[in-house]
Amino acid sequence: MNKFLFAILFSVISTAAIAQVSNPRPSLSKSIPADSLSYLNPKDYIIGGISVSGTKYLDKDVLVQISKLSKGDKINLPGEQNAAVIKRMYDQGLFDDVQLNITKINLDTIYLEIAVVERPRLSRMHITGIRKGEIEDLQKKLSDKNSKIVNENLLSTTTAIIKKHFNEKGFLNTTVTIKQRKDPGDANSVILDVAVDKKQKVMINKVIFEGNTAFSSKKLKKYLKKTRERKWYNLFGSKKFKNDKYEEDKTNLVTQMQDKGYRDAQIVSDSVWKNDEKTVNVKIKVYEGHKYYFGNITWSGNARYPTALLSKLLRVKKGDVFSEEELSKRLSGPTPNNDDVSTLYLDGGYLTYNADPVQTKIYNDTVDLDIRIYEGPQYTINRVLLKGNDVTNDKVVMREIRTKPGQKFNKELLIRSTRDIAQLGNFDEQKTEPKPTNINPADGTVDIIYNVVEKPSDQIELSGGFGGGQIVGTLGLTFNNFSLKNIFNFKAYKPLPKGDGQKLSLRGQSSGRTYQNYSFTFSEPWLGGKKPIFFALSAYTQLSSTGQYYAKTDPNYNNLRINGIGVTLGKRLNWPDNYFQLNYSLNFDHYNLDNYPGYIFQNGTSYNIKLTQEITRNSLDAPIFPTQGSNIKLTLQGTPPYSLFNNINYKIATPEEKYHFVEYYKFKFDAQWFQKIVGKLVLMSQVRFGYLGEYNSIVPPSPFERFKLGGDGMQSYQFLQGSDIIGLRGYQNFSIVPEGSNYNANNNPGSPIYDKFTLEVRHPVIASQSATIFVLAFAEGGNVWNSFDQFNPFNIRRSAGIGARVFLPIFGLLGLDYGYGFDKIPGNPGANKGQFSFSISQSLNGGFN
Repeated sequence: MNKFLFAILFSVISTAAIAQVSNPRPSLSKSIPADSLSYLNPKDYIIGGISVSGTKYLDKDVLVQISKLSKGDKINLPGEQNAAVIKRMYDQGLFDDVQLNITKINLDTIYLEIAVVERPRLSRMHITGIRKGEIEDLQKKLSDKNSKIVNENLLSTTTAIIKKHFNEKGFLNTTVTIKQRKDPGDANSVILDVAVDKKQKVMINKVIFEGNTAFSSKKLKKYLKKTRERKWYNLFGSKKFKNDKYEEDKTNLVTQMQDKGYRDAQIVSDSVWKNDEKTVNVKIKVYEGHKYYFGNITWSGNARYPTALLSKLLRVKKGDVFSEEELSKRLSGPTPNNDDVSTLYLDGGYLTYNADPVQTKIYNDTVDLDIRIYEGPQYTINRVLLKGNDVTNDKVVMREIRTKPGQKFNKELLIRSTRDIAQLGNFDEQKTEPKPTNINPADGTVDIIYNVVEKPSDQIELSGGFGGGQIVGTLGLTFNNFSLKNIFNFKAYKPLPKGDGQKLSLRGQSSGRTYQNYSFTFSEPWLGGKKPIFFALSAYTQLSSTGQYYAKTDPNYNNLRINGIGVTLGKRLNWPDNYFQLNYSLNFDHYNLDNYPGYIFQNGTSYNIKLTQEITRNSLDAPIFPTQGSNIKLTLQGTPPYSLFNNINYKIATPEEKYHFVEYYKFKFDAQWFQKIVGKLVLMSQVRFGYLGEYNSIVPPSPFERFKLGGDGMQSYQFLQGSDIIGLRGYQNFSIVPEGSNYNANNNPGSPIYDKFTLEVRHPVIASQSATIFVLAFAEGGNVWNSFDQFNPFNIRRSAGIGARVFLPIFGLLGLDYGYGFDKIPGNPGANKGQFSFSISQSLNGGFN
């Protein structure tokens, strides 16, 4: 009975519910979920409209499109369709909650609402666990993540980017932990706290090769320049595993194998696995294949140059080991001496020259080639344009450019012009780019545009030092792009008028009234503006005195005043080649000594009127860090031979009389050679020699113009002008004296003969517009003699050491060296052994310090 009554009651309630759904009210006071309708009685509706609620950043129309609901479509509710809509919205990864609601039902028409709760967005990342600079690098890489939806994809990509960043730097065990917290300034945003632990850099334990028979594993390891095992003897190349460098090394490995004739060589597989927490092992399986050789080589398409000449430049013969890399260099360049086939054509104006080496036959271990030449037309230069010289006047740059309108296009002149622009010192040589443009095959013309980037060229020397018991201050200003013609045009002052390529140098050095040194130099490389006639005018005055402390009658009183003026004229030569320059200088120096030590005589007045001829050849490829070329200078200097025509009896004359008019002749030879060794390593070799001679055997060599050797090579205020200061690192300043002499660094008058030899290996660290830095290791030696009877060029004081050079445009070339002198100096036990030396030079082009 009870079961029967329960069944009747259930039937009545169900029927009422179905009736209510089947006959809904015309409208709803508020929205209800679509799945709240009865699944026992689903019904088809016509969609009358669709709205979206809950959005803050997302476009509502786009969300409607994603739902695939359209006004006028039929929809069966409740059922699979409303579940599919919700699933599609969730799949976007944009929402924490999605509902499909009914806002109104009118007969068979239904109005729907897509109600969403957007996921929070990223306001910022707070990265911890690494240095400030590393944080800044990461923030740049992750900057596009800001304002993005914080979902699993964003978290995983952020983690991947961070790990990849540090993996490339050798931190293979980097861990990233990300936590979310609400941004108090924005309710719908979060801050990601990203904790990074780089761990230690991973080193390479072993590199293992498989499949190699022709190449030893030792040889193959040498081809991996940046993937080296952790061994004490691996001084060069990283021993840390960096994936990007490893990929480069794999490419280089295959290239090197192919270059040795194994043209089929390839990497079959490779793997990297963890050895322990600090190291990994690397295994590379290679396929070598056969070793191939060049067979018959033929030429086709060459009308301008004969086959015999092209074959001579190619320098590849039948039977040579096959190397596509070497073949490409010989055909397309570049080669160290520019003696490839490409240079021949480009120097002849064939700008669109192309060579295609076609392998016509491969048999056994031999490859036959047909080199098919496309010469194209011979191009003539139409216009030469200049871009980027914001300070330097066009004429200053254009007069250094050797490619002129009307000439045939010439690669050699293009390279030389780039080098000469760099020698001006006003532009970043790394960014000077000559570019052929407007190539017109129809009339065989081409324009050349030289893109340059100005760099700061003015230099300042501001320093203070302690020596001789007193503080000496120095202020030097060098304006390397001065403009004399605008000296009265105050609008052109920046802070002085600039742009004409002239040089103005002002320098002052003082220690009160005890020591003063002031100098002025002005130079114009193109006197008159039409020809490369070099002109320079210089003047200086120097004073060293103890008059501030002692009266003239006191034995400790001394005084030296030197005044000088000079003028130089020079010109560029075209023979033996156009790297030569010839300069003539006429100088007048006046010396006034009063009880002054350090020279052969201590009292009197001397006049030094000298004529100097200087022949230089500078073919360096760059002024700051040369990698090839040479810088050679021969200097001949002399005064009138007064002793041959005056009435002085030099046999009984006092030193003051002998040296009232100084007489001498002088030879100096300075030479540097630069050559690349391997990679970026550069070898600098240097030879220096000087000789001061006399016209008359009864008149000893001049007390001035002598050579003082040892130390940093900088002019010391204690010895003023009148001497050539030659550096020899590893020894104290001026400490090298002739054997058997009783001179020392404090009373060294200098010697008439010297030589010096240097070997220096250099490696760049930074090469940019703002700074150039390179490190070096050196071995050098030199000595001085009083006569040729004692002269032995190989009896030298030896030293070796390391150093660094920093070129800052505003300061010039700064140097710091540590040298160890191997040879003891008699009477001066502290002159050798370990010595630090500092140098500053505003002259580039290798320098002769």
